[in-house]
Amino acid sequence: MTIRFHNTLTRNLEDFEPAEEGHVRMYTCGPTVYDRAHIGNFRAFTWEDLLRRYLKWRGYRVTQVMNITDVDDRTIQAALDRKVSLEEVTAPVTEAFYEDWQTLGLEPVERNPRATEHVPQMIELVRRLEKSGLTYEKDGSVYFAIERFPGYGSLANIDPDALQVGGRVEGDENYSKENPRDFVLWKGGARGHEGDVAVWDSPWGMGRPGWHLECSAMAMEYLGETLDIHTGGVDNIFPHHVNEIAQSEGATGKPFARWWMHAEHLLSEGQKMSKSLGNFYTLESLLERGHRPSAIRYLLLSAHYRTQLNFTLDGLKDADRAVGRLYEFRRRLGETATSADPADSSHLAGLVDRWRTAFVNALDDDLNVSDALGATFTLVREANLALDQAEPASATGVLALRTALEDFDAVFGVLSLREREETSGVADLAEWVEERIAARAAARASRDFALGDAIRDELLDRGVALEDGPSGTRWKLLSKVD
Repeated sequence: MTIRFHNTLTRNLEDFEPAEEGHVRMYTCGPTVYDRAHIGNFRAFTWEDLLRRYLKWRGYRVTQVMNITDVDDRTIQAALDRKVSLEEVTAPVTEAFYEDWQTLGLEPVERNPRATEHVPQMIELVRRLEKSGLTYEKDGSVYFAIERFPGYGSLANIDPDALQVGGRVEGDENYSKENPRDFVLWKGGARGHEGDVAVWDSPWGMGRPGWHLECSAMAMEYLGETLDIHTGGVDNIFPHHVNEIAQSEGATGKPFARWWMHAEHLLSEGQKMSKSLGNFYTLESLLERGHRPSAIRYLLLSAHYRTQLNFTLDGLKDADRAVGRLYEFRRRLGETATSADPADSSHLAGLVDRWRTAFVNALDDDLNVSDALGATFTLVREANLALDQAEPASATGVLALRTALEDFDAVFGVLSLREREETSGVADLAEWVEERIAARAAARASRDFALGDAIRDELLDRGVALEDGPSGTRWKLLSKVD
């Protein structure tokens, strides 16, 4: 089956094929580092990680660029409020962002350019737009004249003549414009309230780049003038991505991105999660409450990216249990006794074949994670039933099941996170647990069941659950939220 992605630009599902065979160039709108990102922000980043992983799993080479916006109105205002330099605001927030990124198991992207390190490229882009006749200068600032760019607003299905004045324009209200609907490329002129927090020399005098300009310049610097995929959240569509298209295509005369893909909002108890509403969670706050990164990642990936996802703490507990089921199945496979050629070989292999077909078909269909997860849990359920009835199991079949879980995790990335969580601190605990299990076995053998139960309760108090089976007693660490 051909991979099909929804393209915001055309509002259609389209067969995906990168411009260069086998190589996907992908740009992701990154964080604005004025304050710590919340998990609503990470809903988009985690979905983009899934997209990246799936393309790689399907055999593509992916070059992904994600910017760091370390200069804009919000970062500057934060520096002014705290009476510190811009770097003193953005550096620790950027570091915290990368820590959260790693904690959630997101793969590192190929480049993370910072806006403050690419101002010369931004100035050059404005000069190209000047030559194209799409700009005008006023009071030291340079503006993009949207009426001179045919097709402005097509990404958001917006008629530029119907645009209302007074929406969110990231501080443009402080600058003079011929048309209130135009947007700023270079902010210059008298900016006494900002002082020298963020200023660069330019052909138009001292100033700084506009927010929209930053992404266009950095994307084209590292990915060329036409990208395969540009991603972001739905709140980026207008005005940010609309203005990116105008700037980039106005300068080059070429399509800026062939696919535009956008993730819907994460809700908190039914409302959009946002800092302005104060209804957000940071990853740090959830970890402090005992929630696991693997469960958080699973929950953020559990709904289709183009549907809103309602985040609740109960939902997070369900996600933790779901990851636990997958992890326990993988552990069972590692402990299952096998034989070279039992009768159930073809049955287990058939289960894996059916899973693989369903898994690929689901994710080829615009990353239908619900069907992909459903197919995976069907595989786990049916394989567990088959393993219950076969002792020993088929070595070939068990290997096929292990490979299936490896493939699943190459895309979803939750089992590797759970493995990291389970093994963190387990080495110190394991020897004691095994000693207590041996003591319990001795007590049961001597029919001292009261002592055996007391040892089980002791282990439970330490967060260790026992499972007795035909091949002996297994143990696992319980989630802190169970």
